[in-house]
Amino acid sequence: MCVTEDANTTILLLQYFQIIPFGWRLGLAIFEKYSVTDSYLPRQVDFGEVFIPPNLDVPKPRVLPEFKRLAHGLRSSNISVLDAKTFYIPNLHYDGAGPDAYFWVGNGTEPNIMGIKVPNEVGSLEPLRGYQGEDIEIQLPGSLTVYDIDWLSVWCVEYRHNFGHVFIPKDLDVPPALGQTKITTTTTPRPVYANCREIIPDKLQVKWELQGEYIQIELFGRIAEDQYMAFGLSGANGRAQMSQSDVVVAFYDTNARVFRAEDYFISDLSQCDGQHGACPDNRIGGRNDVIVLSGDRKNNVTSIRYKRLIQTNEPIYDFAIPLDREVSVIAAIGPLNSLMEANAHSHTGNDHTIDDVRINFSARNDHSCKNSLYSFKDESGPKPWPARKIDNETVFTARIGPTGGKRGYTPLTGIPSWGIAWYLNDQLIPELTVQRGKTYEFFVEGGDDPAQPARYHPFYITDSPEGGIGQMTGLELSKQKAYAGVEFDKDGNPIPTAFGRYCEWTHRTIDQSAQIETFEEYMKTLILDCLDGEPGYLNWTVPMDAPDLLYYQCFTHRNLGWKINVVDASASAALQLTLTTVIVYTISAVFSLFVTQNIFSLSVIA
Repeated sequence: MCVTEDANTTILLLQYFQIIPFGWRLGLAIFEKYSVTDSYLPRQVDFGEVFIPPNLDVPKPRVLPEFKRLAHGLRSSNISVLDAKTFYIPNLHYDGAGPDAYFWVGNGTEPNIMGIKVPNEVGSLEPLRGYQGEDIEIQLPGSLTVYDIDWLSVWCVEYRHNFGHVFIPKDLDVPPALGQTKITTTTTPRPVYANCREIIPDKLQVKWELQGEYIQIELFGRIAEDQYMAFGLSGANGRAQMSQSDVVVAFYDTNARVFRAEDYFISDLSQCDGQHGACPDNRIGGRNDVIVLSGDRKNNVTSIRYKRLIQTNEPIYDFAIPLDREVSVIAAIGPLNSLMEANAHSHTGNDHTIDDVRINFSARNDHSCKNSLYSFKDESGPKPWPARKIDNETVFTARIGPTGGKRGYTPLTGIPSWGIAWYLNDQLIPELTVQRGKTYEFFVEGGDDPAQPARYHPFYITDSPEGGIGQMTGLELSKQKAYAGVEFDKDGNPIPTAFGRYCEWTHRTIDQSAQIETFEEYMKTLILDCLDGEPGYLNWTVPMDAPDLLYYQCFTHRNLGWKINVVDASASAALQLTLTTVIVYTISAVFSLFVTQNIFSLSVIA
């Protein structure tokens, strides 16, 4: 007979092999002895017994540290060993960008190539997908147990790279693996929100609800796949101010194929340079306090649901969300750069908040969204302006100006812009042609005050299509070469040399690029605004060994410039000679035809 869990009834024992019968767990804590007897025999027969020590430490799940954070955003909460074959990994984050990554176990002082693949939470041995705060359970394959291994890691087989690991102690005493710990991964159904505001008309809606210490927010954006949507608290209550604001930037990472939401602090209206600008908190000494819950994209609408603490205990870069009053909020839509970060956008009037929008986040039934964003048809963009080219100039002015919206920088280059670009000789990112061995002069008016990063754009020439050498260190710095406008200190750090007063072509009213067919007409809507001071000066003699393609760029920010085609003087002279020959030949042919026709006419008259 067997005492059940309520300790008041008995059941008849069946046949068991290496298994503790159900109901015996409780007894370990309250009894001193177990025995197996047959009470139906004339005399009670004891088939065996075991005495339980008073301080017995029974096998139980053990808690390990979290994954060591080494690469690809891998992190988790503390990992548990549930039994001899099962790991429980809560709050798992991984960007999914590793081309050949798996859960990986083995022996030794650190993860190595002599490991074994572990199936994922659904038993698959496909490369790992991305995870965004999920709780999963994985089991060791075959007869392998936790007593046979020294570590669990996420490992890229193709590149032999350890993304992060946790060590397995040798003194584990966990239950045997009998299938009793298998759990079902929980999924949170999409909530029905009582609150919804359309922050940017026809483009961005915000839904929210309070959940204890957290606020849960879902953004719906009618955006392109390479764009972000941002929402948060204004930098000044009572008006829409991007500068000094605390926002969440949400987007679909096309490289990692995951939805992301990042905590940002916008100190200046400029691209992040590692200290100032529109920067992720974790890039400027803070942390990402946003947890992604789900994401979806269909019918050209991206929706991302996330949560964050109402009070994050990060006083510099995060604002507490007030629940006792209305607060001014801001929102924006813009392009992502190659780092999958938000580029400061061009503020065309329909991609960010202009008016003071206020929300009481503790309100109920604040629902003013009238139409679903899924009901809108996709807009076709305007026709891009033709590329500008300068071939025979040796003196250039370099100023800052707007990117021309959907007609300008991005369609010309295929690269996201952040609202401003170089204007050389008052043309938007013209493609230059220069000759090896020839000298060129640049009068630079991109700003000379590093304390104003949004207006500090030293000019330089490089082989990098992105620029921004001032942001780079180490390996990244070594990947590009500066040909002019940069010197290096004794530690190898780049220092700009071509900078001067700030001159910018600004809009007289609002950006009208979408309505204006030609760049020449667009320039009539701009006005040149210059601060006091003198231009910077760059004198550049093109090296004889310069590659065929270079770029003029901004020292402090990426993606402001464009191409410089480098040719030999002989090639240029040959081209000029060819053109001259063609012209002379054409004139001669026309003259000969004219003479012939006139002689023929005179002959007929005679």
